[in-house]
Amino acid sequence: MLLEAVNLAAERGGETVFSNVSFVLRSGEGLVVTGPNGVGKSTLLRTVAGLLPSVAGSVRFEGDDEFGEVAGACHYLGHQNAMKPSLTVVENLGFWQAFFGNAHMESGEALDMVGLGDVGHLPFGYLSTGQRRRVAIAKLLVSYRPVWIVDEPTAGLDRASEAQFASLMRAHLEDGGMVLAATHHPLGLEGAKELRMGG
Repeated sequence: MLLEAVNLAAERGGETVFSNVSFVLRSGEGLVVTGPNGVGKSTLLRTVAGLLPSVAGSVRFEGDDEFGEVAGACHYLGHQNAMKPSLTVVENLGFWQAFFGNAHMESGEALDMVGLGDVGHLPFGYLSTGQRRRVAIAKLLVSYRPVWIVDEPTAGLDRASEAQFASLMRAHLEDGGMVLAATHHPLGLEGAKELRMGG
C-alpha cells in the first residue's frame, strides 16, 4: 500500500498555512510531523485525512481497493476525542465500529489493550482526561483502517500510557499499516521518517 502527498498547500482564514509539502508512506512506515505551534501540522493532517480541502497539490492512497479514496483508508484522531459524554464507553465504541465497518476487535478487547477493561459501562463523561484519551485510542482498534492519522495522540497520557500507545502503533506498522503523526514529544516510533515544518 502507498500513501502519497504531492506539493500540498492549505489555507486558514485566507492565509497560506503551508505549501509544497510532499511525502510518501508505504506499508509498515511511519512519518512524524514536527515543528513549532502554528506552522500547520494539524492542518496538514486534516488535509491528508480529507477533512479540509487543499488549495494545491494532491493526496492519493493505493494498494487496497476495499477502502477506495484516502478518506476511506484513514482513522483520524485529533485534539478532540469525538465521543458523546452521556453514552457509555462501550456504546461510544460500538457507534464508531458500526460507522466505520471492518470490525477488528470487540470493544472489551480494545479497552483491555489500552488498560481500561473495567470502564466500559461508565458514561464517557465520567472519565478522567487520560482515560478519555485512551478510549479514543481504543477507537482505532475496533475497526480496521490501514492509515492512522494522529494529532498529538499522547496529550493527557501518563508515561505508562504513552509507552502502551507506542506499542500499539508499532504493532500496527508491523501488520503493514501506516502512521502519520504530529507531535511535540517523542512517540517511540524508532525508524519513523520525520517531516519538519516551519523551517
